[in-house]
Amino acid sequence: MNRIVREHYPASQLPADLREGIDPSAAVTVTVVQEGVEEPAMTLGEILAARRPPFRAQEDIDREFRALRDEWDNR
Repeated sequence: MNRIVREHYPASQLPADLREGIDPSAAVTVTVVQEGVEEPAMTLGEILAARRPPFRAQEDIDREFRALRDEWDNR
């Protein structure tokens, strides 16, 4: 995203339509953001880094199987 920030910008140098209601002797912060610009698509590396690890610890697998077994035993 293209973004420009100018701090302590003299209000007197703003265009007339932006200067409306602002003291010309004041300093302002101007932020300009280009509209319609999308973030670039994620790279394969970013996608892989964001996902959960494909492998689980043996204890987690055992816990899941025990829970499933207990669920079926209780029916």
